[in-house]
Amino acid sequence: MKTMWKNMLGIVLIAAISSGVTVGTTAYLSSKNDQPVQYATGGENTFKQPYKLASLGTVAAENTDFTTAAESSVHGVVHIKATTNAKQYADGGGQQYVDPFEYFFGFGGRGGGFQRPQPQPRVGAGSGVIISTDGYIITNNHVIDGADELEVTLNDNRKFAAKLVGTDPTTDIALIKIDAKDLPIIPFGDSEKLKVGEWVLAVGNPFNLTSTVTAGIVSAKGRGISGGGDKSKIESFIQTDAAVNPGNSGGALVNTKGELVGINTAIYSETGNFAGYSFAVPISIAGKVANDLKQYGTVQRAILGVQIMSVGDIADMLSYPNLPSAQKDELGALKSKIKVSEGACVADFADRSTAKEAGIEKGDVIIAVNGAKVKSANALQEQISKYRPGDKVEVTVDRNGTNKKFTVELRNAQGSTSVVKSAGDNSADVLGAAFSALTDKQKRELGVSYGVEVTGLLKGKLKNAGIQKGFIIMIANDQKISTPEQLEKLVDKVLKGNADDRYIVVKGFYPNGRTKVYAIDLAE
Repeated sequence: MKTMWKNMLGIVLIAAISSGVTVGTTAYLSSKNDQPVQYATGGENTFKQPYKLASLGTVAAENTDFTTAAESSVHGVVHIKATTNAKQYADGGGQQYVDPFEYFFGFGGRGGGFQRPQPQPRVGAGSGVIISTDGYIITNNHVIDGADELEVTLNDNRKFAAKLVGTDPTTDIALIKIDAKDLPIIPFGDSEKLKVGEWVLAVGNPFNLTSTVTAGIVSAKGRGISGGGDKSKIESFIQTDAAVNPGNSGGALVNTKGELVGINTAIYSETGNFAGYSFAVPISIAGKVANDLKQYGTVQRAILGVQIMSVGDIADMLSYPNLPSAQKDELGALKSKIKVSEGACVADFADRSTAKEAGIEKGDVIIAVNGAKVKSANALQEQISKYRPGDKVEVTVDRNGTNKKFTVELRNAQGSTSVVKSAGDNSADVLGAAFSALTDKQKRELGVSYGVEVTGLLKGKLKNAGIQKGFIIMIANDQKISTPEQLEKLVDKVLKGNADDRYIVVKGFYPNGRTKVYAIDLAE
């Protein structure tokens, strides 16, 4: 009996001592976690990595059951068929013919009885996301650009004709609408709260096979993909490795709660198919654009009035071997003022800059807008894109190592805080002219089948170029012009394009038969 008690006492003591040693060792290692790691061979890790126990500070893995998010999202994604009708060249009797002026404008002619082949309609396809129960659908501009007819197929296979509400090529977002009620929607989430490594789902309807779902993680935020070549584009993409292929454009990027956090827009691929990376417009940008298109018909875009560069880009550009000395000196002066590794550096100001008026200086690095961190020029674009002209924002800058805050009232590109009207109104103001489509009688008398007449001239680009009242515009930038709306749309596209290439070349004739070509610089 005594022996048994001795044995039990020994077991209890051993257990107690073992527990004490374990707790003591853990406490000792935790208190010494700034010690360098020792390699198994006895050598010291000179990188001074701290000790970390496997169980120390660990958290449960995120639930990877996506069924709820998928089920709540697939019904809110639609298939969009965009059809561009064939352009006809027929007279009142239904017989094909070619205008005599088409020889001059480079379209060729039938030349003694040649019958031009009948053109065929072009059909494209993409995806869209239902964002309201009464039929508003958000998609990409490139999905519907130039389409004459839009057909939407829901996930339950119902089909609807859709009308275009508005487009914004700058963000590649468009808004369309179908005549339906009580539709399933995908609620908006907060794209700014997304974290790198977080699970997301890409939901699309690429081949009209009902919605498809792929999963991946957020691999980067604030990503630009044009390499800075097109400064008119607003690019601050969510980059993911969720599989996205042609036809998924305009589809939904949702988080694990089934909330819409982005609109799938592009892939990075040398083959045209998915090769590991896809990009989505954050809903913080896309949602604001969609609201503007619905409310105003065009985007109310706010600007700071600054020319910006990512901090990292300045160092990269300075390493270019053939950089002109003047530019190298300018970049070197900027770099000497930068004391941070991330942010958007103010390289220069617009003529009428609210940022400059507020006290921001050249060389300041913008690091936050209304408390939201800014790590790059793309990220600054994303933050400002959330606001409208007239909004006031708090801009935090780093100036020679010291943080300073400024309140800036945002303005539009015209330097005011007023609401910008539809794009057509803007282009008409720029051209300084009034137009009308040719009547059937005019077409017969002039021997043409299309064209737009200049019916009035005010001070503007056309008058400056020498165009006179009565001029018939047939071609602009190699595009046939049949209506004033076509011309205005073309001008708007040029104005929103590359700032170094804002020209339109107008070809046409006067009623006396004199043909003329005019090159108009819209940037002047």
